[in-house]
Amino acid sequence: MLAGLRLASALLCVLALGLPRTSDALVVRNSSPVTLPIARRLNVTGAANIVQLDQARAKALKARPQAQGTKPSLASVISAPVTNEAVDYVATVGVGSPATEYSLLIDTGSSNTWVGAGKAFVTSSTTQATGNLVEVTYGSGFVFGQQFTDQVTLAPGLVIENQSIGAALDSEGFDGVDGIIGIGPVDLTCGTLFPAITECIPTVTDNAFTQGLIPAHEIGIAFAPTQSLEITNGELTFGGVDESKFTGPLKFVPITSTSPANTFVGIDQTVTYGSAGTVVLPTTSGITDTGTTLLLLASDAFATYQNLTGGVMDNDTGLLRLTPDQFANLESLFFQIGETTFEFTPNAQIWPRALNTAIGGQTDSIYLIVNDLGSLSGEGLDFIDGMTFLERFYYVFDIANSRVGFATTQFTDATTN
Repeated sequence: MLAGLRLASALLCVLALGLPRTSDALVVRNSSPVTLPIARRLNVTGAANIVQLDQARAKALKARPQAQGTKPSLASVISAPVTNEAVDYVATVGVGSPATEYSLLIDTGSSNTWVGAGKAFVTSSTTQATGNLVEVTYGSGFVFGQQFTDQVTLAPGLVIENQSIGAALDSEGFDGVDGIIGIGPVDLTCGTLFPAITECIPTVTDNAFTQGLIPAHEIGIAFAPTQSLEITNGELTFGGVDESKFTGPLKFVPITSTSPANTFVGIDQTVTYGSAGTVVLPTTSGITDTGTTLLLLASDAFATYQNLTGGVMDNDTGLLRLTPDQFANLESLFFQIGETTFEFTPNAQIWPRALNTAIGGQTDSIYLIVNDLGSLSGEGLDFIDGMTFLERFYYVFDIANSRVGFATTQFTDATTN
């Protein structure tokens, strides 16, 4: 009933607006990659917020491929007892001409771009109505609205014409931001429109490349660990990589062929612990995801990790807690991705201690950022390498060649936390 009322209301809005379409604008190819600064925010509203959100998101991501080719239902939203994203990276994006600026979450786990969760969508001379409605469900919320195409300004020199934009009529789970800029695989947009159920929507990266604005169909992503609640400490590079952001060689692996991880920016990896090489997670498939905060392992692998570290579950934060002596004995995790092994140091495995109280923890406690995916291994999506993992490595989504790249950075061995 509620969804039907939303649908009827939205259709009336579309008919009433009646915005004209305009012809496609000519663009000039930009031969250089374009960089967009991004800011990390900590936006926690309750105890164990991060774990609950990440597990809800993981459940929703696993369920997403089953809905391909069908219109998603609001009833399929997987709820979490929270209202916000916990930790996120946001970018300032302009929509329209003159541009209205929006603060949008950076997400490789979805591919629709939409606004209106906070600041309402503002039409302009470049706004075009499509007559479609758009609906996307996430782990802790949803968006339901109208689809337009409009001019999108990601950075000086990167102005995309006729980009699909969702204008929220109703949304939930995105307090403090205006929406999402989805930079994941384009297939994730399929089935999100109505009545054009079978139509897929080119992402901002797709259109930037197609329109000749960037030299390569790829995006480089640089994060950095931080002890601040909010700081500009990352960047997106559309159309290439920023070699100043990484120190070691850039190593690529193909997108995994295993479902459902292959629907996302999925990879195959093996996880071992310590100098003895104790296997925590045998070679399996999972995803890399900027929209997940923690490093999540399948429940059986997480139990092995907990046993190896001696961590005790902390009820206030939902994270494993170590004593100082246990932290002194904590060893590195090793991620074998393709032919390369990446070391995830003991310092990288702990939550930034300066931010303990922001997540409901104790100032002098030591918490681990490795946590439970919420399901056993063998289901085709057995881990999520989230932001706390990606903050230690440079990360490339090479869309043209269906592959993912990683490299060490100056922060790989940092003791920031």
